[in-house]
Amino acid sequence: MPKYESDHQTIVFAPLISHTHREAGAKGAERNIRPMSESFFAAVRAALGEEAVDTSPEVLGVYGSNRLPGGDRVPGGVVFPGSTGDVQVVVRLANEHGVSLWPTSTGQNLGMGELSPVRGGQVVLHLGKRMNRVLAVDERLGYAVIEPGVTFRQLREELAGRGDVLMLSGTSGPPDGGVLGNALDRGAGYTPYFDHFGMLCGMEVVLPDGEVFCPGDGSLGGSGMRFLNKSGFGPLLDGLFSQSNFGVVTQAAIWLMPRPAAIRSFAFTFPEDGDLAEIIELVRPLKLSNAVPTLMKVTSDLYGVGTLESYPYERTGGLTPLPDEVRRELRDKHGVGAWTVSGALYGPSFEALDAGIERIRAHFEASGRARYIAHEEIEKSPVLRIHLDTFSGEPTESELGLLDWRAGGATWFLPATPMVGEAAAVQQEVSRRVLAEYGFDYMVEFVCGPRAARGLHIIMFDRGDADECRRMAECYAALVAAYDAIGVPIGRTPTDWQERAGERLPEFGRLTSAIKQAIDPNGVIAPGKYGIVGA
Repeated sequence: MPKYESDHQTIVFAPLISHTHREAGAKGAERNIRPMSESFFAAVRAALGEEAVDTSPEVLGVYGSNRLPGGDRVPGGVVFPGSTGDVQVVVRLANEHGVSLWPTSTGQNLGMGELSPVRGGQVVLHLGKRMNRVLAVDERLGYAVIEPGVTFRQLREELAGRGDVLMLSGTSGPPDGGVLGNALDRGAGYTPYFDHFGMLCGMEVVLPDGEVFCPGDGSLGGSGMRFLNKSGFGPLLDGLFSQSNFGVVTQAAIWLMPRPAAIRSFAFTFPEDGDLAEIIELVRPLKLSNAVPTLMKVTSDLYGVGTLESYPYERTGGLTPLPDEVRRELRDKHGVGAWTVSGALYGPSFEALDAGIERIRAHFEASGRARYIAHEEIEKSPVLRIHLDTFSGEPTESELGLLDWRAGGATWFLPATPMVGEAAAVQQEVSRRVLAEYGFDYMVEFVCGPRAARGLHIIMFDRGDADECRRMAECYAALVAAYDAIGVPIGRTPTDWQERAGERLPEFGRLTSAIKQAIDPNGVIAPGKYGIVGA
């Protein structure tokens, strides 16, 4: 199997929250502040006030920290705009002073890079600190207009305070993650409105020259259709601002669905790793026919129990992957299978959903492999309750327990998966083989639509161990190479890998570099993000 060798120095810091880690980050921060940056910060302070800038070593250490194997990337400073107008000022000053900005909303993309920039020395433009208002909610047409700092928790509370007429589509990630930032990075949820970027409309974007642009019907000033219609006139330009560095999105509407009167979940466990192919074949027709309106999760044993358990060092002495007999003990303890399938139905009442549940139950139990778990049992299970919360639009912290599986290190590998049993089986074999070769556990959740699933691999490692960081970097490269070989590209990518991932795609790079050079010749906005650079 081909491998990519790690071509950059691995910088190892202590775990994310340690004092040693912050001291190391602070020392790196002092080296990253350049003389031309100082003139930029002085100009920003003069325009926006002293509180709009922080270049203290302690703060830069925090903003540079992440959980990735490549080490922390300390910024040159942090700027806190309070409005779209402030962002325009900062972008124009960055052009004048030759500064590169790293826009971020809340920095809660844990295991993807957090607040730290793609390149050390970039100035973090922390939009979420002061731009955190829900600007409007339209219950009749089903949307909320938000700024980058609005979190899933905050939006949930806003909707609850208005009588729970509308339901957000949350993630199973941090409730304090930003709704807008998640959508722009093409994160996703689990309800029928799972496509968070697809649910954005009426974006307000500060371009690299400091001018404001609204794609779609928002391009006509005063349009009453701005938050309602993405189509508009001419080419669809919204996608230019997703997983890119072509502008800074300062507000948008997120479309929301009416909250159902009743939400009833279901789950099935399957006993063996090799059941995955049959599971995918069972799930696909339910999604193609929309018999199940939510996405459906197919969760591996360690991904599920890892939300409550940490790695059992006392049993294994650190051996990875975890032995099969220990995996079986953990899943028996928590009432899950080698795979656990979950979803939910919506309707006017619990009773109205009975017939649908019975049809789904008959569909899975016909395999002779599935054990049914009822809604009432799911409600009581700490491992399974996570799924009910996500199908119900309830932000949950429960899945964050995965981050404690080992010792602070975490990265996500996120390929797509065809909804074809044989293809999913091949992917499982590839992932298990590569992860075992480098000494890591297979922890994955397939989030299934009708034609493709997101294969959410979380790879946990000891970030304070130089050897584990090295192996993790090499493992990620090997996974990318192995999936390239079977024709499955990676999607959403941690900052450690964005530039190298882009180098694999020459035509992508040619076009995006031409766009970048045309609209951002000074490289003001995050050069290197998702591999996009100018000439």
